[in-house]
Amino acid sequence: MKERSIVLLMMAIIIYGLSSCKKEEQSQPSDSTPVFSGIAIDGNGKNYEMSLSFNTGVYANNDISGDLDESHFNVTVAYGSAQLSSYSVVHNAGNKIANIKLNFDKDASGLERVSINNASGASIYNNDGTLMPSDQIKTISTDGIEYETITIEDDGSGTGTTNWIATNTYLLDGLVFVNEGQTLTIEAGTVIKGKSGQGENASALIVARGGTIIADGTKEKPIVFTSEDDDLNGSIDDLESGKWGGLIILGKAGLNTLPNEQQIEGIPAAESRGVYGGTDDEDNSGILRYISIRHGGTDIGEGNEINGLTLGGVGSQTTIEFIEVFANRDDGVEIFGGTARLKNILVAFVGDDSFDYDQGYRGYGQFWAGIQGFERGDRLGEHDGGTNPELGEPLATPIIYNTTYVGRGQSDGNNLITFRYNAGGHYANSIFYDQTFGIDIELLAGDCSYDQYENNNLSIKNNIIYGINDPYLFVAAKNVGTEEEEAANESLASYFVDAGNSYQDPGFELNGLTFDIVPSANVSENMADLPTDNWFTQVNYKGAIDPEENWAKGWTLFSKYMNRDK
Repeated sequence: MKERSIVLLMMAIIIYGLSSCKKEEQSQPSDSTPVFSGIAIDGNGKNYEMSLSFNTGVYANNDISGDLDESHFNVTVAYGSAQLSSYSVVHNAGNKIANIKLNFDKDASGLERVSINNASGASIYNNDGTLMPSDQIKTISTDGIEYETITIEDDGSGTGTTNWIATNTYLLDGLVFVNEGQTLTIEAGTVIKGKSGQGENASALIVARGGTIIADGTKEKPIVFTSEDDDLNGSIDDLESGKWGGLIILGKAGLNTLPNEQQIEGIPAAESRGVYGGTDDEDNSGILRYISIRHGGTDIGEGNEINGLTLGGVGSQTTIEFIEVFANRDDGVEIFGGTARLKNILVAFVGDDSFDYDQGYRGYGQFWAGIQGFERGDRLGEHDGGTNPELGEPLATPIIYNTTYVGRGQSDGNNLITFRYNAGGHYANSIFYDQTFGIDIELLAGDCSYDQYENNNLSIKNNIIYGINDPYLFVAAKNVGTEEEEAANESLASYFVDAGNSYQDPGFELNGLTFDIVPSANVSENMADLPTDNWFTQVNYKGAIDPEENWAKGWTLFSKYMNRDK
């Protein structure tokens, strides 16, 4: 009994000591670094109030004094219909909460996302003088949904099968892959940002062969890929490029190369997940719909930039429609082989070619719009057949209807479209506008794209051409005699008329700052018949944009450069 009493006494002492230590620990003042801990919003119409919480009491000065005011915060608004007119801050020194009153220019719709971060150069301290980190940000919509930023890195395991939701912003830190067997689902309205960096530090999202992406945005809630510096409200200039990488989709469809599997450009050769190509022309990599890709094209080394949207060996069952590529440093869309079908694609103000295909691409296209401006861009279409070998099969023979290609002007010395390296292809019911030279079809002594024209694997039918210097179609002669070149040009001059092409003004309005590519003239006559495949949409107009209904309006960044309400 005596031993039992001693044990109980010792246990009591230990418990009391632990309790005393716990109480003493709790009574010590917090020295945690000040950070944002929460955000809430309330209001209606044009007037809202946000409550911004900190994890500790905060001060404007490191001597434990000073109220926070407007100079301590940046407040921006993206999405929705209302823009921020003004805001004011109410805070008392030492409080954990700052109230921010917001005034909009019109009644908020509920979709507006309000972001607040601590302003550069403005200091926020806790009660022991610890400075708030500069990367604090909170985002909340006017209907009360809070948004978080999640950094995504890839250690080789890929994204996994997962959902990215619109209440989060996803920050790509380096090359991030959707590995074989994985499915990445991206909710409508989600924003994905890429960290800046070049070479091995470049950021991009790559869907590997056998991986699947379901990125199904809507006109009201597009999915946006952009730079980490872009708050979607003017934090960077619209024409900034090369800020991050781009979006790359790799599939199992066939190429005309040897071997029939290749490593995609823009991805280091040591990365095995960068391989594309195969034998499944009906391969399905998923869905890309209502996606805006902005400010990409970082240099990964030796002047090799990533395209806005790269498709390598993508199959015909992949859905790709309503895509914008804006201000990419390299090409807008580049297609390496495969059978991908692309509809409603807009490429604006990119540094190189708007649409580029090679390695035996033989898919479909409809409603492609390519717009050059601000002294940017090479060709609207650069079309190559084979590279290794140049005469590889299958031939590049895509069928492309209803394009609108707008060039840099008649004095800049650029070609509208080039066919070379044995490439074919078919354009019909399109509008080609405002470029120095027209369509360049390579003529050689051996096999060449001019042969594809003569073999009916290359056709340019029932198109409107305007603002392009004579000749409308021409041949770039290489290693052939003058007589052969003259005969080829005579053949193409006759073909221009025989194939139903016409020289007429579609009624565009361009002044170098605004780009109205909605036709105001009659563009519905002399239409070429559509292919029998029901993938194509039957319309009664030429060009990419319906004169009565502009599918690019509102959700694209380019739409702000259009000067009509349609």
